[in-house]
Amino acid sequence: MKVQERGGAGTHRGSVPGQPLGERLPAPPRERKPALAALAVLLILIGALGATVLVLRAGNRVEVYKLKGDVAAGHAVQDGDLTTVMVAADDKTHYIHPDEREALRKLRAKSNLYAGSVLVGEMFAEDGGIQAGKASVGVSLKEGQYPSSLKAGETVAVYRVGSSAGGSSSGSGSGKGSGSSGSGSSGSTGGGAPLVQRAVVSDTGTQDKSFGSGNLAVTLTVSTADAAALTQAASAGEVAVVRVAPGNG
Repeated sequence: MKVQERGGAGTHRGSVPGQPLGERLPAPPRERKPALAALAVLLILIGALGATVLVLRAGNRVEVYKLKGDVAAGHAVQDGDLTTVMVAADDKTHYIHPDEREALRKLRAKSNLYAGSVLVGEMFAEDGGIQAGKASVGVSLKEGQYPSSLKAGETVAVYRVGSSAGGSSSGSGSGKGSGSSGSGSSGSTGGGAPLVQRAVVSDTGTQDKSFGSGNLAVTLTVSTADAAALTQAASAGEVAVVRVAPGNG
């Protein structure tokens, strides 16, 4: 009986009168740190500002023309030569934009342009940018008188061929025509000197296959000193071109 009384007494001493079992004492109020809060707000503002700058930079871009094919000097840019690309706007660079396509049709390249070039206004001129001392001559080439896949920008040598070249030498009784004119001797197929040492193909038209014709219209840029002889041979249909390596000659 005494043991039970002690145990019961101890149980009563461990409890606090009026305090429900399991309830925690109230925690002290937390200390506020305004400096950390201000830093968090500042970081949020910096992040928002950075995002705004990136958006503005991304939006300050313009669509311009870029070449996906080569364009020779004096040649107009064809639709198939063009693609578009987005670049950073720059008031000091005279980019050519898609809405200026009609104006671009009237212009000619001042020099050879290559695939991958972004087009700017300084690359073009209304007169085709033909250099002083140069002339553009149109010729019509028959099948067999030009290499396959001839395209603008290539360098060719021009030879005079045809019956009139051989006929001018027939009067001397010699097949090689040693007494004929210079153009006749250079027109022989026996390794004569070219009529024009080097000419640049400025333009190649579509091949005319009507009525079995395989003529190809070609525009050549040559020295003005060679223009007269080339025009005379071209009018007689006695011109053939040979692809040669580019050079300064």
